[in-house]
Order: sequence, then C-alpha cells, then structure tokens
Amino acid sequence: MADNLLPSLGKALRARREASGYSQESYADAIGMHRTYYSAIERGEKNLQLDTFQRICAGLKCKMWEVLREAEVQARG
Repeated sequence: MADNLLPSLGKALRARREASGYSQESYADAIGMHRTYYSAIERGEKNLQLDTFQRICAGLKCKMWEVLREAEVQARG
C-alpha cells in the first residue's frame, strides 16, 4: 500500500480539483503554488508536508481526512 499512497493521493486530489471546475494552472494560482509543483503532486511524484496538504485541501474546501480516506481506498485496490 505504501508504494501506491502518493499516486492515489494525487488521483484523489485531481478528482476533487476537476469536480470543483479548476484547471491545474488556475487552481495552483488560486492557492499560491507553482503549477509544475502542483502537477507533480497530482502525479504522485512529491511527498507532501502537512502544511502543503492542508493548503491544498483548504482550497478545495474539503477536510484532509476525507482525501486521505479516498487515497487509502484507492491504494488498497
């Protein structure tokens, strides 16, 4: 499961961002993050710090545990 957690977290964040109607670029701009960094998060290439994860979730108007739960379910397959 550990190998799949970051990509699963990225997929969960991407789904929520798309459901909110944001492009990657517009969302990254809205939360004050560089688009390429945010894109790497969605691809599961970056290990997030909690404050970064909190900032992303706040911008999506969701709780961190909700996204983590979705990622865990996806990672378990």
